Amino acid sequence: MNAFVISTGIVALAEIGDKTQLLAFILAARFRKPLPIVLGILVATLANHGFAGALGAWLTQLLSPQTLRWVLGLSFIAMAAWTLIPDKFDESDAKLTRLGVFGTTLVAFFIAEMGDKTQVATVALAAQYQAVVAVVAGTTLGMMIANVPAVLLGERIAERMPVRLVHGIAAALFAALGIATLLGAGERLGF
Repeated sequence: MNAFVISTGIVALAEIGDKTQLLAFILAARFRKPLPIVLGILVATLANHGFAGALGAWLTQLLSPQTLRWVLGLSFIAMAAWTLIPDKFDESDAKLTRLGVFGTTLVAFFIAEMGDKTQVATVALAAQYQAVVAVVAGTTLGMMIANVPAVLLGERIAERMPVRLVHGIAAALFAALGIATLLGAGERLGF
C-alpha cells in the first residue's frame, strides 16, 4: 500500500505543469471531446508506466542491493532537481490528428512520456519498492489526478495553479525519498 500511495502522490505533484499536462490542455482545447482524451491518457500511461515498472523490477535483479540503493538514492535526488526545471511543450506532440481523438491522445501521450520525469520516477519507484503493480497503478492514478482536471477544466485551472509551489513540494518529496534511500531507510522498513 505504501508503494501505491507514495507513487500516486509523487507523480500527481510532479505532473503539475509537466509537458504531458500541457499536452492535455492542448488536446482538450483542440478536440473538445473529454472522454476519448481521458481514455487515451489512461491507456498510454498504463502502457508507458507498465514498461517503466518492468524495467525497474529488472534493475533489481541486475544490481546488487548496495549498488541499487546508491543508484536509486541519487536518481531520486536528480528527480528532485529535474522537477524544478520547467517543461517546454513541443507542438509536434499534438500533430497526429489523422488518428482521431483517442488515437492522437494515445500516441502523443505515449511519446511525450518517453524519458519524462514521471516515467523515470516509475522506474525508480518500481525498483525501490519491488512492487510493480502497486507502483504502476499509483503512478497511473497520479497521472490521471493531474491530467483529467486539465482535460475537463482546461484554461480555468491552468491560470490558478501555483505551479512553482507544487513543483517545490514534489522536488522536496523526491529529495526526501532519495536521502532516505541513501541512508538505507528502505532496508529497515522492509521495502
